[in-house]
Amino acid sequence: MKGDILKQFKAFAMRGNVVDLAVGIIIGAAFGKIVSSIVADIIMPPIGLLLGGLDFKDLAITLKEATATTPAVLLKYGAFINTVIDFVIIAWAIFMLVKLLEAMKKKEEAASAPPAPATVSPSEDVILLREIRDLLKSK
Repeated sequence: MKGDILKQFKAFAMRGNVVDLAVGIIIGAAFGKIVSSIVADIIMPPIGLLLGGLDFKDLAITLKEATATTPAVLLKYGAFINTVIDFVIIAWAIFMLVKLLEAMKKKEEAASAPPAPATVSPSEDVILLREIRDLLKSK
């Protein structure tokens, strides 16, 4: 029983789709780190400068002041804004990648599909000649 489950798991894990998914997750995680750095280090500083020198990471609302024994309770909406911008950029990049893959797939399908046979209806002359032929055959 135990060996059977291990064999099934090995067959599942070695499927091409599972390996492709694992590679996609790893690349996606790395891409997410790159986008986070772009947002935090390149996009947000000029926006903060335009808004009077704000650092978005530090934007927060203090819900409870710090005391000698407890730290302050903060609602860090600046970090949330950075995260939302990260998400929008990543979602846009994935959307564009999917659109590109769909376009490539359609182009490939169009190139590999055989051309549809031309269905031209016969002219009246051809129809008349066929009728004459059929009448001659029947006599």
